[in-house]
Amino acid sequence: MKSRRYEIVNPPAAERAVLVGHPARDHRARAGSLEELALLADTAGARVLGTLTQRRSRVHPATFIGKGKVEELKALAAERDADLVIFDDDLSPAQVRNLEKALDRKVIDRSELILDIFSRRARTREARLQVELAQLEYTLPRLTGLWKHLERQAGGIGTRGPGETQLETDRRLVRERIAKLKDVLESVERERETQRRRRRREFRAALVGYTNAGKSTLFNALTRSHVFVENRLFATLDATTRQMVSPERQIALLTDTVGFIRKLPHHLVASFHSTLVEAIEADLLLHVVDAADPDFRGQMAAVEGALEQILDLPRPTTLVFNKSDLLEDDAVATGLRAEYPGCHVVSARTGQGLDALRAQVWHLAAQNSIRHAS
Repeated sequence: MKSRRYEIVNPPAAERAVLVGHPARDHRARAGSLEELALLADTAGARVLGTLTQRRSRVHPATFIGKGKVEELKALAAERDADLVIFDDDLSPAQVRNLEKALDRKVIDRSELILDIFSRRARTREARLQVELAQLEYTLPRLTGLWKHLERQAGGIGTRGPGETQLETDRRLVRERIAKLKDVLESVERERETQRRRRRREFRAALVGYTNAGKSTLFNALTRSHVFVENRLFATLDATTRQMVSPERQIALLTDTVGFIRKLPHHLVASFHSTLVEAIEADLLLHVVDAADPDFRGQMAAVEGALEQILDLPRPTTLVFNKSDLLEDDAVATGLRAEYPGCHVVSARTGQGLDALRAQVWHLAAQNSIRHAS
């Protein structure tokens, strides 16, 4: 018998990245945004080698940052041997082209980075369809730059039109694919609606919150499930629903949803509508907040802003401050309860405070049962 030969395939080397941020009025907010961008880059598999911020009141229309800053960025990228530059804000197609030409390196913006992460993390067919739709809608206005090598360089016979022809062909194909994906996702949403109609008499709660606030860990603790948990951004993309059952056999349905983030691409919010509708139709939203994050208030505001985009009407919401085991002392938890009356301060990891949270959900579920019975 011939012995098998196994070829060892080395994984691709991590891309080396430099981050570029535009200053916010609040220095802490600017630093927090760049720290978050670094976490996003790490989640996408890149190594962050340096950061650069632009201090100007208005963005440069051609390159986002000023001419001098472009030269500084080029020098920094060369010094660190970076092959990727990531901007913390959305760039126009022209800005990307101009920056790549000036820097001689690949340039992406925050939205493209988030879309790449979602593409890597999508596990179910629905999530993959949603991500592909968002990517195509993001790419469509940026197709022009993909065919620069076919553009007319000079007048004359044989030099007119091929770039434009190919570009229009690509645009048509992308639009057709977008239309097909929307049809498929509408069909998926109709199936979900049928499932939700069967569950309408049952009390439904949905976990919402900033990415990496510990929603999935809390979901597992409350429902005794084992959904995927990882200490990285966007570990969960798909909505998962499980039962919470009280000792008195009172049942509530709890749904874990995709996390939000600042500057979340609007294409993603639109594409994930069928997933987020679980939050839209919930009887109770449990807004999970990372109590140990110094910028938790900014994260709360980002989540509330995203929910405003998808909720037709406000939903009853309870604040759940998670990761209490990471707080410096009990005074912080006491301060949170005083500042946000009715909130819960819990630790999904240790179980601290979960009994009171469960009791509230089951109490509301019991009231819901009485309402439907009458």
